[in-house]
Amino acid sequence: MRTSYLNYSMSVIVGRALPDARDGLKPVHRRILHSMNEGGMVAGKSYKKSARVVGDVLGKYHPHGDSAVYDALVRMAQDFSLRYPLIDGQGNFGSVDGDSAAAMRYTEARTTRIAMEMLADIDKDTVDMVPNYDGSLKEPVVLPTKLPNLLLNGSSGIAVGMATNMPPHNLNEIVEGLKALLDNPDIELLELMEHIMAPDFPTGGTIYGKNGIYQAYATGRGKITLRANAEIEEMKNGRSRIVVSEIPYMVNKSNMLQKIAELVKARVFEDISDIRDESDKDGLRVVFELRKDAVPEVTLNRLYAHSDLQTTFGVINLALVDGQPRVMSLKELLEIFLDHRREVIRKRTEHDLRKAMERIHLLEGLIVALDNIERVISIIRGSKDPQVAMSALTEEFSLTEVQAKAILDMKLQRLTSLEMDSIRREASELEKTIADYRDILERSERIDGIIREELDYLKERYGDERRTLVEENAEEIDIEDLIVKRDITVTITNTGYIKRMDLDTYRTQNRGGKGLKGLSMKEEDFVVDMFICSSHDHILFFTSKGKVFWLKGYNIPTGTRQARGKPIVNLLPNLEENEVVMSTLHVSDFDEGKYLIFCTKRGLVKRTVLNAYSRPRTTGIKAILLNEGDELVDTQLCTGGDEVALSTALGMTNRFKVSDVRPMGRVTAGVRGMRLKYKGDRVISMAVLPPSPDEEPFEEEMEEGEPEDEEELLSVKGPVLLTITQKGFGKRAPAWNYRLTRRGAGGVTNIRREQIKETGEVVKVMMEREESEVLMVSQSGMVIRTPSSSIRMVNRVGKGVIVMRLNGDDIIKAVAMIQKIEDENGSSESESDEEPPQQEKDESTS
Repeated sequence: MRTSYLNYSMSVIVGRALPDARDGLKPVHRRILHSMNEGGMVAGKSYKKSARVVGDVLGKYHPHGDSAVYDALVRMAQDFSLRYPLIDGQGNFGSVDGDSAAAMRYTEARTTRIAMEMLADIDKDTVDMVPNYDGSLKEPVVLPTKLPNLLLNGSSGIAVGMATNMPPHNLNEIVEGLKALLDNPDIELLELMEHIMAPDFPTGGTIYGKNGIYQAYATGRGKITLRANAEIEEMKNGRSRIVVSEIPYMVNKSNMLQKIAELVKARVFEDISDIRDESDKDGLRVVFELRKDAVPEVTLNRLYAHSDLQTTFGVINLALVDGQPRVMSLKELLEIFLDHRREVIRKRTEHDLRKAMERIHLLEGLIVALDNIERVISIIRGSKDPQVAMSALTEEFSLTEVQAKAILDMKLQRLTSLEMDSIRREASELEKTIADYRDILERSERIDGIIREELDYLKERYGDERRTLVEENAEEIDIEDLIVKRDITVTITNTGYIKRMDLDTYRTQNRGGKGLKGLSMKEEDFVVDMFICSSHDHILFFTSKGKVFWLKGYNIPTGTRQARGKPIVNLLPNLEENEVVMSTLHVSDFDEGKYLIFCTKRGLVKRTVLNAYSRPRTTGIKAILLNEGDELVDTQLCTGGDEVALSTALGMTNRFKVSDVRPMGRVTAGVRGMRLKYKGDRVISMAVLPPSPDEEPFEEEMEEGEPEDEEELLSVKGPVLLTITQKGFGKRAPAWNYRLTRRGAGGVTNIRREQIKETGEVVKVMMEREESEVLMVSQSGMVIRTPSSSIRMVNRVGKGVIVMRLNGDDIIKAVAMIQKIEDENGSSESESDEEPPQQEKDESTS
């Protein structure tokens, strides 16, 4: 079995999939060209039906399926597949859109003129000929090509356990490179690349960067980034459009546009309003019309990043050398062609010398006969038959049988004086030609000179301008430049699913509305965190094991309002077993003057410089040391002059200065921030507040007094704390209403214990921002967004008002503070799926 498979694999490698390094052809292509040459289906003669070509190839040289032969013939005729087509096709031979060629009975073909340069001198014993599959004919093992076809047209193919993918090049550049190698066999690659700049693809485009080119030329393997050529045009209506005139090599235009259209529908390309294919017989033209406020340069870069307008060509210079597969550098490929060409010229010269020697041998006999014409005539007239005459001539003048036969075959008209002079001149010229042939065979520099002359002829006859541009100093695309900066909502569920949505996905509603369906949840799945950030922010994920991971906002997958999103473990593959994300934070930069402050459910806090977390690793880094049974609750940015308010589920809040917490190293556990007064209580949120310099901290909690006057509360300037409870109650209260204490104190009452049963436990306490809105998500997935100013200002110990109506046993699980978004008329958007209910009477009694 092993031997059989090895035999099969070598058969595929040598006989089907890999080109010969000398002529750049696979067996089927070589047989097509040879058969067409033998049948007279060549340039300058009439076209013949493709079916006839395929039939000749199948019957004489290639006993395989007709589709394999016709497909190979079609590709050799496509000017978008081959840089220099070898077949001149008439009819439908396919298109860059991936359209199939017409059936072989409809199309016609003949070789191109440049293909004939590959077949020149094949009748002069320049290459080895072997029997065909049935031994009835001979076929060449390689063509005596003057053309460096492997470099000019490239090749691609998949064998067994290996593959080749060689790019095409420009004829003028390859000719100059070969001449430079002839002049200096020890030429360095960089000097060679002064002549051969880069691959030159038939569809044009732009090669982006030269590092991949150098690597491919030096080692035989490399990656070349290829971009479409596009221009940005301004339209009369003030909008812009992107016009693509050339696409990367081997890209199916129709499929590319279909995929781009799908990405437009998926809102990956939000700025594209229309796509049109305006290509015609004059050339390719694809138009992307943009929306009015679009930035065309950003959209174009996004097209490069997310579509086949930019592709990578993986170079594998694999070809057969002496029947064995080998990966070669550019210089090696050139050397192999030159060695092949030297061998062809040597064999051609030997053939021509042999023919010249045979001819002059005949002429020498004729000259002897002409010098002794009377005696020759006498011998011939006196001979009984031609055989006797031949013997007499050979004996009389010491001629060979070949010479004697030539004399007997000579016409009487050759006896004229003009003919006699012509024979003598021809003999004299042949002596010079023979001497020249011998000189060529004796001196290798003569052969190299002939190669140089042939190369100059090819350049003059078939050379053309480079089609593919090269962006030499190109840098890698910065993903930041490709993504439109926008506000996004990031949602995380308790089962570890995450998604992002554009902020305008949610519609503003009045207080007391029932909300829109925001998340489609399973019963065991509910939202545990939601925050608003920029798509370009760093998202820091703090885990249950005290580690932190990084993602950019745009790296989080998008999702619909009803979708759960994607598992975080798929985005953070280095999470350990049983490690879950407990807290997230978004930052735009890692300024040295900023701090991170951590709090845990047992009331511990820690302050560390933000810059300590600025070096991301795929494996994550240690963020905080956690005691057994403790969990991270929140992490926020702060400065040394800020204040912190820690709040618990059972209604206590402790406000103290950040300066009470000394800065610590990254791998530390922190200090006590709040003493938990009630059994089973836990810290549920942390709010960072601006400083209040005129207030002195109390050592212990003060007794609760009478509720403050409402007008006095509304007139207060300064930060306001917003409290939301599980059963939909909310309130606003001035931060100064929560007396400043010390780190480690038990805090003051936020909601009375006897009110907890009615309001539910506290979900979140956060500082209100100016012109802000509150986004709330219930356990069942209902979402409501309402202006924070619509929530009544009450005293610290009031239970507040209903801000979200809940069905049955549903409870609020996540709350986020967002900036208010206004519509074009300057008013806040306000919609509801149902008729808004009558506003409840505000309840603010203490």
